[in-house]
Amino acid sequence: MAASGEALSRARRIVFKVGSALLVDAATGAADRAWLDAFCADLARLRARGQQVVVVSSGAVALGRRRLGLTGRKSLTLPEKQAAAAAGQSVLMRAWEEALEPHGVGAAQILLTRDDTEVRRRWLNARATAETLIALNVVPVVNENDTVVTEEIRYGDNDRLAARVAQMVGADLLVLLSDIDGLYTADPRRDPSATHIARVSEITAEIAGMAEGANASAGVGTGGMATKIAAARIARAAGCATLITLGSRPAPLRAIEDGALATVIEAGASPAAAYKAWIAGSLAPQGWLTVDAGAAAALASGKSLLCAGVRAVEGPFDKGDAVRVRDETGREVARGLVRYDSADAHRIAGLRSDAIEAELGFTEGPMIHADDLAVGG
Repeated sequence: MAASGEALSRARRIVFKVGSALLVDAATGAADRAWLDAFCADLARLRARGQQVVVVSSGAVALGRRRLGLTGRKSLTLPEKQAAAAAGQSVLMRAWEEALEPHGVGAAQILLTRDDTEVRRRWLNARATAETLIALNVVPVVNENDTVVTEEIRYGDNDRLAARVAQMVGADLLVLLSDIDGLYTADPRRDPSATHIARVSEITAEIAGMAEGANASAGVGTGGMATKIAAARIARAAGCATLITLGSRPAPLRAIEDGALATVIEAGASPAAAYKAWIAGSLAPQGWLTVDAGAAAALASGKSLLCAGVRAVEGPFDKGDAVRVRDETGREVARGLVRYDSADAHRIAGLRSDAIEAELGFTEGPMIHADDLAVGG
């Protein structure tokens, strides 16, 4: 099996980016049900063998244009685009639901703005929603919240959004369904001597230059190869490989496993290792938690930091901020993303897990979850 087929078959959790040009029939402005049905059969096959899938889907604005009678307009004002998104979101979700339903799979919508993946408190909330949906056997369908987004807080293209979602959910593969079957040394539609590149181990200046030279994109989408390489950089830093392939084939995932051309951009590390390195080295800690000997030992063995083991809290910090954890001798033993702000942390320090909700009126679980801890001072 080719590298791309192996990457697809071995991945545990996969984020798929589906652009408007694939999902929306350019001639009618409606959802392309034949393509969508075949793709959802592909997704159902992956799920049946135990793989978890998340979809980042464009299409709301394009579908909403048809619903509002704006298809004759070459460009829309921002309020018109937001109105089209509002009208198209329900159409988009209905299309996904109807295509997944024959396979016994549900779909649920998650709408994000850039702040939802950049502000850690909101990032934690969005991640928890996605994780819960996956655990409930539902496919999260993610889109940018174009009904409220402005230029200052938008991603600009769903390739980058898909990369941030892959980072957020700890995916080990990001699949970008494109209008071309991967990266070439030049644009093959203009240069017949262009050579296909099956595997990229590192995104060098030369690779980026090739993407710039193949940046053409047609139809109703907004992305090009350069945006896909930019997305792959984000994914790679998060320990996630990226697969770029032609999406317009019927059952494009089956085609990859059958040997169709695609480009795999390898990850630099595992998602978990990249995430823990990010916590340990890239975030400025905002406070301290002092823990007892039992909690320090539990952290060293890979367990979460329970509130019962916290002896002192120093802030201020917000939910989602990075904090240092030290033992009672003052030695730093870990860093992590805290699930409570400093005011609430003071109130629940030393409490058993079953007493937190009675004190606060809610619970977010442990003070710091093991997934969000980088152990070692």
